[in-house]
Amino acid sequence: MALSRPAPQRYQLVETRLQERVGDGKTRCHLCLWRCGLKHGQRGFCQAHVNRYGTLYNLSYGILSAIDVGPIEAKPVRHFRPGTQVMSVGSYGCSFRCGGCHNLEISWGVTALDDLARGESTAAYVTPAELVAAAQRHGAQGIAFTYSEPAVWLEYVLDVADAAHAAGLYTVYVSNSFVTHEALALLPGKIDVLCSDIKSLDDAFYKDICQAARVSQVLDAIAEAHRLGIHVETRTNVIPGRNDDPDMLRAIATWVRDHLGADSPWHITRFFPAYKLVHLPATDGATLWRAHDVARAVGLTNVYVYDDKGCDCAQHNLPIAMYLDQDPSAVHAVKKCAESCCGDEGILLKKYETPRS
Repeated sequence: MALSRPAPQRYQLVETRLQERVGDGKTRCHLCLWRCGLKHGQRGFCQAHVNRYGTLYNLSYGILSAIDVGPIEAKPVRHFRPGTQVMSVGSYGCSFRCGGCHNLEISWGVTALDDLARGESTAAYVTPAELVAAAQRHGAQGIAFTYSEPAVWLEYVLDVADAAHAAGLYTVYVSNSFVTHEALALLPGKIDVLCSDIKSLDDAFYKDICQAARVSQVLDAIAEAHRLGIHVETRTNVIPGRNDDPDMLRAIATWVRDHLGADSPWHITRFFPAYKLVHLPATDGATLWRAHDVARAVGLTNVYVYDDKGCDCAQHNLPIAMYLDQDPSAVHAVKKCAESCCGDEGILLKKYETPRS
């Protein structure tokens, strides 16, 4: 585990918070359940962590792909600080490859991460203090980490959470819950709310979007977050022909009741066609309300249906510099790692670097 350190004031690699040297030149990441074992110059599945001579680094620390401000209910979260505004932020890199993803350009970001790896990125770098100041300036009472899996840039999430709490802001972590217990153990006292997907109870569904994922792992992580005292709300995006079977939806509701409590909020959202699932229809409203009725019948008391909204997407896509109240040319100056490990060119990946003499 990396030692605590002050947040960097300019772009640089930051040591991966959970890592282990395992021999044979490999270092293993323990942020998500891929637990990637990487050699020098290699990146993990998320593309946002790289091995530099035996040490893993997060190359997306402080790099923002999107900012949006809106009601906390849109995350969706309804039983924590209702009526408040939250600043949602995301970065590049994700542990899943969902076929219906609406956030491709601001979440997976393979090209954007390659630019960082070549020392050629013009993506926005924002320190935790700058982000908190921007949230306050725009009237937000909280900060939500969303659009891609927050575990991918947990180092930044934790630093922002400290700064946010010091300023009186709350924090929301919107997750796929394909995360390790080690990562979850770092969240109490930092993260106020976990809003997690339960996409399906079918392992085949999860394997289609993440070969390493199993339903039991996701449910175990959600239950662990609840046990740790984090406020948990869950969501299921109902996709026609994929996870809309009434028996499965009943089973999800029953799991929430039995493991999170009968009063734990369950959000049922509408699927809209996107990416590889563009051929599927949008979810019929009657299907969503049948899921609602099934959940109420098994004893869940706080069930919410969203006929008009599916994913937690950035709605306005305003330029990041507008939120930061800074000169766009400064915000989007070329980013090179400021640390000596990357050489003068700031190159991070073995396939792009000049061999050491």
